[in-house]
Amino acid sequence: MTRVLAIANQKGGVGKTTTTINLAASLAATKKSVLLIDLDPQGNATTGSGVSKHDLELSAYDVLMGEAALEDSIVLGSEAGYDVLGTNADLTGAEIGMLDMADKELQLRNALQDLSSNYDFILMDCPPSLNMLTINALSAADGVIVPMQCEYYALEGLTDLMNTIEHVRSRVNPALKIEGILRTMYDPRNSLTRDVSEQLESHFGDKVYRTCIPRNVRLAEAPSFGLPAIIYDKASRGAMAYLALAGEMIRKEKHQAQPA
Repeated sequence: MTRVLAIANQKGGVGKTTTTINLAASLAATKKSVLLIDLDPQGNATTGSGVSKHDLELSAYDVLMGEAALEDSIVLGSEAGYDVLGTNADLTGAEIGMLDMADKELQLRNALQDLSSNYDFILMDCPPSLNMLTINALSAADGVIVPMQCEYYALEGLTDLMNTIEHVRSRVNPALKIEGILRTMYDPRNSLTRDVSEQLESHFGDKVYRTCIPRNVRLAEAPSFGLPAIIYDKASRGAMAYLALAGEMIRKEKHQAQPA
């Protein structure tokens, strides 16, 4: 069964794109078939996957506007080990273009219907805002992965995201749930990091992934080479952490699939 997951947090700089790229590559390394969908007009998940955002013949914009089929717009078998629906600055026009559409929040979900069974995982990199692109991702998703730094401002932003998820759940996607909260740029030596981490675990329980993503130079360097960390330096702490996250997700999925 295909798992469609949005990687979302309206706060910028928390590791959404890094997580989308490296989780996709790590799942692919475990022999899972993966599609990455880039919904951020900056196109960083596209270039970080080794796909030129400037050379795209078809992109997420064309799919959301109903001008191209999803299957015709995907870059198959990127160097990173997974398929990519890329994007570029054209996507900034999608919100305006969707204004007059009757089901504007369902454009992506409708596009995915005929293709989702081709993949084990579909990961969607959302922009750092709660706009119509993010709403489309949440409307199409089974669950949301929330990358966040362990700082107090991040906790405030998390409340806004939870309200948006509840709004989407009540209006268009009752099956939507929090798949997991991922602590990124994690430094256990920092007392604030530990305090916020404890608050997350107290409030969200097992929704908080056991895996934490550390601050790691290789994770920061890899995108400039158009590669996930697992390919750029598979022995790095960052690459190993995302492999651990992929393993944790797969084990959790198997456990949930077992009959009670």
